[in-house]
Amino acid sequence: MKAKTRIFGDVEIADDKIITLEQGMIGFPDLNHFALIYDEEKGNDTSTIMWLQSMDEPDIAFPVMMPHLVKEDYDPKVSEEVIAPLGELTPDNTYLLVTVTVPKNIEDFSVNLKAPIVINMDNRKGVQLIVEDDYPVKYKVYEILKNKKEKAGE
Repeated sequence: MKAKTRIFGDVEIADDKIITLEQGMIGFPDLNHFALIYDEEKGNDTSTIMWLQSMDEPDIAFPVMMPHLVKEDYDPKVSEEVIAPLGELTPDNTYLLVTVTVPKNIEDFSVNLKAPIVINMDNRKGVQLIVEDDYPVKYKVYEILKNKKEKAGE
């Protein structure tokens, strides 16, 4: 499927790569179909920022990242009732993302640990939910990423 996007222009997205969030994203309940766009040369497990591109609205793409890149012990408690529509979740088929905020002051770069996106990669169904834990909405990650980059020698 050919997708028009504001950030990436026209991109080809395979139908089996479309992720369905039946409830949409928080604040965007009518946006239900998304594609995860990332630098394929780096792979999606090492790329820091990826984009959850709406297939319903070309102008909307959410910057996202894997929470374990910035908080290794991230283990949110979620309601079984909320994730039941995703089907059986296993460590191998569960993909967890958090939204990213990059304000004018880059040192305030943060991720939202309170409202992760849980995706069952077997059936491409997902949900953004509010976790029961006391995780912050704005978890600052600039220093964490900077230190990781320095350790990697980049």
